[in-house]
Amino acid sequence: MNFDAKTASERGLVQLNELDELRFHAFENSKLYKERTKAHHDKKIISKQFEPNDQVLLYNSRLKLFPGKLRSRWSGPFTIQEVRPYGAIVLLNSKGEKFIVNGQRVKHYWAKAEIPDGHIVRLDNAPSAYSANEFVSRCDACQRKGK
Repeated sequence: MNFDAKTASERGLVQLNELDELRFHAFENSKLYKERTKAHHDKKIISKQFEPNDQVLLYNSRLKLFPGKLRSRWSGPFTIQEVRPYGAIVLLNSKGEKFIVNGQRVKHYWAKAEIPDGHIVRLDNAPSAYSANEFVSRCDACQRKGK
């Protein structure tokens, strides 16, 4: 075997330089991946603006520990009394008791529409996409085409 100290040290330096380049490329790729993941995540976030007297539902995270098949994890509605900085929200329950929650645990309650007394809402004339006869004829046409 031929061991030359000079060539061995040069070869070691080349290998160290190659290792540094691989680390640098891995770091750059990791950085690009994190930026793209963050951009994708931020694009999906919907900002929620809460005002006093808004109706909200509160997420009950304890129901995750004891899940009921059809049990809703949202309780409420509650009324917002105050919006504090850094996402804290002061809520009022139906008894008038105040409590503070994280703003990420609430969502707007939009089912506040009230029907005045004596007003009748008729459901027999509800709009539909097409009538039952059209539906049957469309289904028959699909079966004939083999769809």
